[in-house]
Amino acid sequence: MKPTIALVGRPNVGKSTLFNRLTKSRDALVHDIPGLTRDRHYGHGLVGEKPYLVVDTGGFEPVVDEGIMFEMARQTLQAVDEADCIVFIVDGRNGITPQDKIIANRLRQSTCPVWVAVNKVEGMNASVVCADFFELGLGHPVAISASHGEGVRLLFNEILEDFPEPEEEEDADHPKFAVIGRPNVGKSTLVNAILGEERVIAFDQPGTTRDSIYIEFDRNDRNYTIIDTAGVRKRGKVTDVIEKFSVIKTMQAVEDANVAVLVLDATQEVSDQDARIASFVLETGRALVVAINKWESADQFQKDMIKREISRKLGFLEFAKFHYISALQGQGVGELFGSIDQAYAAAMIKIPTPKLIRGLEIALERQQPPIAGKIRPKMRYCHQGGTNPPVVIVHGNALEKVPDSYWRYLEHHFMKMFNLQGTPLRVQFKKNVNPFEQKKPAGAKPMPMAHLKGAKPKKYGKR
Repeated sequence: MKPTIALVGRPNVGKSTLFNRLTKSRDALVHDIPGLTRDRHYGHGLVGEKPYLVVDTGGFEPVVDEGIMFEMARQTLQAVDEADCIVFIVDGRNGITPQDKIIANRLRQSTCPVWVAVNKVEGMNASVVCADFFELGLGHPVAISASHGEGVRLLFNEILEDFPEPEEEEDADHPKFAVIGRPNVGKSTLVNAILGEERVIAFDQPGTTRDSIYIEFDRNDRNYTIIDTAGVRKRGKVTDVIEKFSVIKTMQAVEDANVAVLVLDATQEVSDQDARIASFVLETGRALVVAINKWESADQFQKDMIKREISRKLGFLEFAKFHYISALQGQGVGELFGSIDQAYAAAMIKIPTPKLIRGLEIALERQQPPIAGKIRPKMRYCHQGGTNPPVVIVHGNALEKVPDSYWRYLEHHFMKMFNLQGTPLRVQFKKNVNPFEQKKPAGAKPMPMAHLKGAKPKKYGKR
């Protein structure tokens, strides 16, 4: 099993920058604003001689007792309790602070080893900068630069020396689903209800979640990855730079997932923004499950209203399953997994070519493509061209003249025939090309047969 290394420190000391350096990614948002990271963020460490898991945590404020900073501190303490090793990151340019001493006293209570990493020492005398941090009483401080990579590999090679070589794990394919929706509809509450613990911060304040948090877990002997995403507001209302990057992270999470769980608020009407988010999922081709949350808080009028709104504004999601749940009370949450599994299986299905060809023949028997001008498009055979979403490639002649209405007819026909519940399906047309057909250059005229080498014009006499 891979060791888990937690990155801990006060706000704005470079934890997320180091996380991105270790995972060789840009998964963690980085900006010169204290308190940007709020939830625990896991990743696979790629810098070092052995594999490991690295955890990015929010800025540690151990003295606060309420508000969002208190929730961030609680998340950090949970990461400390779960870790096999702790890297305490301090700022070499600011020197030791009273808050660093408070954090050091708390980390001394941990049973796992603690390493002190003095960050931001590029261009400075490392030995002089590190001298002050011996006062923390946590061993020999190590100078690094997370932004430039100086000393990072050396530090983590020393850390990993104390851990055995982990056994190779099977890279089994498993569903990955993203929880998406507008701000404050209960996405993080739903994630915590699924996991059965306070894994991400659920706070009664829009915009609490900023990063896309990837969490692996097991349920009924099956592995899953759930992605908690930031709320997506209307483009005109997104003015903060951090929120703009959060929206981008959410869009990337949808494309990275196999299934998207769209969360709606039962106490509010279905907005145009809900329809836009659903439309984006449809455009990316991801399977979809819709969860109408806060069902216990809605009165009968609101329940009837939102059902009518769903039928009117989200009618294009007829392939998806809808669930009426209460994430806060845990009602209906377990039923989501049946739809997620079904949608994942439909998205990753592999259909044999003979069955697809037979399906095409049945569709053509029921309804032929309309005549375009003097030609009727001819569809000869088809095969599968991809998964997530399933793609059916149809070969034939004059397929560029097939109207959109017949295109949609074929998509619905294949989805119904193969019972693809929860996922869209794409039909692509590919025109047959005659390999013996030679293109003539523009303006070229056919050469008379008499001028060809060895050819003589025939003379016709009287009979």
